[in-house]
Amino acid sequence: MTDKRPVILDCDPGQDDALMLFLALNAPELDVLGVVAAGGNVPLTRTEINCRILVEMAGRKDVPVYAGCMGPLVEPLFTAEYVHGETGIDGIEFFEPSLPKQDQHGVDFIIDRLRAAVDESVEMVITGPMTNLAMALKKAPDIAGKIKQIAIMGGASFEAGNVTPSAEFNIYVDPHAADIVMKCGRPIAMFGLDVTHKVMTSPEIVGRLNALGSRVARSCAGMLDFFGQYDAAKYSAEGGPLHDPCTVAWMLKPDLFKLKPCHIAIETQSELTRGHTAVDFWGVTGKPANAQWAYDVNRDQFFDFLIERIGNYK
Repeated sequence: MTDKRPVILDCDPGQDDALMLFLALNAPELDVLGVVAAGGNVPLTRTEINCRILVEMAGRKDVPVYAGCMGPLVEPLFTAEYVHGETGIDGIEFFEPSLPKQDQHGVDFIIDRLRAAVDESVEMVITGPMTNLAMALKKAPDIAGKIKQIAIMGGASFEAGNVTPSAEFNIYVDPHAADIVMKCGRPIAMFGLDVTHKVMTSPEIVGRLNALGSRVARSCAGMLDFFGQYDAAKYSAEGGPLHDPCTVAWMLKPDLFKLKPCHIAIETQSELTRGHTAVDFWGVTGKPANAQWAYDVNRDQFFDFLIERIGNYK
């Protein structure tokens, strides 16, 4: 019998996804059941290789990696090489991973793994478009009750969107999938731009990571150095926002964040506001909360915690 919390990681690496993976894969609190790639920051052909590279770098060849959905449920895939580089994880030393991609489709893995679990036991982390879980819920609605909670990076409320004036990238890419997940009836914690823009990297943070000396730590520093260039120029800041690790950091150290129960709805129809997250922060609609919305974070403690955990890699 183990006290570890079973978790499935669903992502589209992405430099910030990479740090999320490194944080989760060496967490003694977590039992990572598998990593599922989605098309998002870059196409699926690249994100599944990135997942295998990162899992192998973390020394976790015991963790299976699956390729999920190539693109959104309805819309054509919109990618972000302009932020993440052609590979998605530019800034890292590349190699051909020996860790194989599993033959099973990532959506079928999610369905089978959840069906085999006891009720309300498996935690989901989604740091890309929510296509894989949405498709799994469409194919097998019975799996919802197996999910303990879902930690999502996505959305924006008080903070403006980062791909349109009102939409955050992950939601914009597949708003129909986000709509399905937000209505699934399971506990959700959502980390949008309101909170991730409060954990901007800096040369000091990159230097602290680099000084740790391990291959993983130096790779983190290299990726953040690359990743920060686009957002530093965009936001007139020293670096970029470290979006995706907020999900796992909250799972491991929830007191880093402030969250509020809110009703959150996704706009799927409007050409003007596609992918907008309508966060009812002040309860003006009277609709019951369907998620916890993260709105604040202790930046210094967040980075101290992240660097401490990355420091455990040798």
